[in-house]
Amino acid sequence: MTQQQAVVTPERFSSGMTYSQYMEKISRNREKFEFNYGETQLTAEDAAAFSDLASKKGGAARVLVLGEDWCPDVFRGLPVMARIAEAAGMDLRMFPRDDNMDIMSHFLKGGEHQSIPTFVFYTSSHDYIAHWIERPAKANAEIDQVRRMFDGLDPQKDRDKMREINNDFQRGPVWASWRQETVRELRELLEKECP
Repeated sequence: MTQQQAVVTPERFSSGMTYSQYMEKISRNREKFEFNYGETQLTAEDAAAFSDLASKKGGAARVLVLGEDWCPDVFRGLPVMARIAEAAGMDLRMFPRDDNMDIMSHFLKGGEHQSIPTFVFYTSSHDYIAHWIERPAKANAEIDQVRRMFDGLDPQKDRDKMREINNDFQRGPVWASWRQETVRELRELLEKECP
C-alpha cells in the first residue's frame, strides 16, 4: 500500500464532501465558484475521453480534492475538476486543506509547499494513480504578467481599484485559457497514467 493510500483509506475518502456539499458549506467566493463552474465547458471529445479514463479497469474513478474557498486557484480549478468528474462519472470528494494537513503533507508541491488545489486520482479499488497540483504550467508562465497589472498601485490607498482590476481579470480571456489548460493537462496526465 502506498503512502497516498495509507493516509486516505477508502472510508476516509468516502467521508469527504461532494462538490455540491462543499458549495453549501463555503463561506467565501461562492459567486466565483459558480462563475467558473458555469464558464467551464468540456468539448464532446474531452468528455468522452474522461469518461473512458474513469470507466476502464485501473482508470481514474475517484478524485480527492484539497482546497480552501479563499484561494483563487481553487475557485478557478475546483469547478473545472467538478465538470470533469461529472462528465466522467468520477466520485469527487472535497477535503478542506487546513483541516486535513496529514493528507496535504503527502502531496506537497516541490516537497515543501502546501499548494492548492490538489487533485489526487484513485482507481475504483482505491489504488493511487497520480496527482496534480495548483495551476497549469501556462498560468505559472503568465503569472508575472498578471502581477504587473498592479504596478504603481498602493495596496492601502488603491484597494478598490485593485479589486476591480482583479475581478475583471478573473472574468477575462487569460483566466478562461487557464481553465482550458487545466482540462488539457488533466486529460494528458490521466491518459499517461491510465493506459
